[in-house]
Amino acid sequence: MPIYYTIFRAVVSTEKEETMASTRKLNTKDGTPFYEIIVSRGRGKSALTSRWYPPPGWSQKAIDRELTRVAAEFERKVKAGEVLSREEERERKQQRDLEAAQIRTLKQYGTAVFMPSVAVRCAENTRSSYQGNLDKWIYPALGGYKMPDITAAQISALLLSMQAKEKSHGTILKVYTILQTLFKMAYMSDVIDRNPMDKVERPKPRKGESVAQEAEAYSAQEIRHIWDCLEQEPLKWRALVRLLIDTGIRRGECCGLQWQDVDFKANTITISRNLCYTSAEGVYLDTPKNGKSRMIDVDPNVIQLLWQLRQEQARHAISPYVFTQDASADPMHPQSPTRYLKKFSQKYGVAGLHPHKLRHSFASIAITNGADIASVSEKLGHTDKAVTLRMYTHADQESMKRASQIFRNAVNQTGGGTK
Repeated sequence: MPIYYTIFRAVVSTEKEETMASTRKLNTKDGTPFYEIIVSRGRGKSALTSRWYPPPGWSQKAIDRELTRVAAEFERKVKAGEVLSREEERERKQQRDLEAAQIRTLKQYGTAVFMPSVAVRCAENTRSSYQGNLDKWIYPALGGYKMPDITAAQISALLLSMQAKEKSHGTILKVYTILQTLFKMAYMSDVIDRNPMDKVERPKPRKGESVAQEAEAYSAQEIRHIWDCLEQEPLKWRALVRLLIDTGIRRGECCGLQWQDVDFKANTITISRNLCYTSAEGVYLDTPKNGKSRMIDVDPNVIQLLWQLRQEQARHAISPYVFTQDASADPMHPQSPTRYLKKFSQKYGVAGLHPHKLRHSFASIAITNGADIASVSEKLGHTDKAVTLRMYTHADQESMKRASQIFRNAVNQTGGGTK
């Protein structure tokens, strides 16, 4: 029988309805504990539920703290209408389909159907990028045309015009991808009876356009060189860059880290926040990219740097955030690490230094030296292990030689030696 008890209950009253959030502890069939979060929405509306699984090894105090945060965030989403029941989802889809049937131009479809869908299923950074490219490139060229009348030739002409203006290949590919996603959605919902993108070729680099082929990851020797250079840098940046290198966490996850997430005794940090920035929203706090918290171990030397940083920070400002703006309690801007590493790169001659390359380096060095994919994927916060395999397995000559030698050793031991 599942165990049931209420952890907390919060009540928010309005003129029209009462919103309640409560939690209870349950177990799956195999005995795995989880917490069910229930939000009651008042008369005439069904309650909505969500599940949260506490990471293994957490203390009850840590569980209660994180559960309170997760429950409050779920309640906020329910109140904002971001979470709906299945019946409400069906009704919303029917309404969108009805609106889509009345839509005539690409801009009308993009504004009323496509972008609201993107906002629900994508992170704010993605939504902002989509909107920017629609406003700058797609709407001026195709926005006034009726959806069924847009041809593959018109779309190809837009992409070619961007190449003629010498826009980067990456920018052109983004526009191509947005158009592909938009027209596929329109076709699947019967707004159009054919998809013009089926006849649009994926853009290729312009003739003579050079595509940078810099290494995607640093070697262990190059990482040690970066460590040596960091010894001459301020404590805040030494701690931040060493943490990025040692854990492979994302830039926003690092900037969103709070002192309550650091366990100085266990040498671990908990990643449960992601600090983001868009021109429309400014700086805002979000969940990690995959929506899940994770606990990861940290080199004791890096933990020691964090402890020194906490003492130094306390002399200037008391902040819940680990990495803050100079002499301020405000969190560091999520783009600051990128700007700092660019200056560091120029100062010490470290080519192509940026936060994501350090993330690649962590995974590449770990995998090529024998770490299993599942563990690396979990530490990086990937939802799908295939992403780790596809993006981070950089086999160098040394690791390929080692793989060959492992094979030869196995065969020789079985067959009694080479012939």
